[in-house]
Amino acid sequence: MVGVAANRAMRWAGLLSVLLMLVATVPALAVQPDEMLKDPALEARARELSRELRCMVCQNQSIDDSEAPLARDLRLLVRERLKAGDSDRQVLDFLTARYGDFVLLKPRFRWDTALLWLGPAAVLLLGALGLANLLRRRSRLPDDSESAPPLTEDERARLADLLGDSGTPSGRKS
Repeated sequence: MVGVAANRAMRWAGLLSVLLMLVATVPALAVQPDEMLKDPALEARARELSRELRCMVCQNQSIDDSEAPLARDLRLLVRERLKAGDSDRQVLDFLTARYGDFVLLKPRFRWDTALLWLGPAAVLLLGALGLANLLRRRSRLPDDSESAPPLTEDERARLADLLGDSGTPSGRKS
């Protein structure tokens, strides 16, 4: 019985590993063979540029990973520009002039994108300053035992009347 169970477990593990390998290769299928350039150096540049450009349909995926028709058109446009002799910078400049900075997965640092780049650090810094201020104020507060003045004799007598002999409020029986 143990041998049969172990055999089944091995089969499932093998099947799972094959499925994981197939799933891992899905993004690589986005670039079709007819899109690829014959020159391996140009193709490598095209793939690198495609990883930096956002698919306008998928929006959080590069055109290298996207199977959308617009992503295919952009991949072909990148390859055409590279074949025409454009540098990587010229290709990116052409696409940003045409589609805006949104086409870049990592927008360039400029005055109009400064909030995008510095915003998270500013929020983190403000949060840290707020936490430090809260902790500093809390450490300055006196303990509760020190802040309450001792009871006067009249207050003690009133408390004893309210609590009675049992230590519970006189209106309640426990």
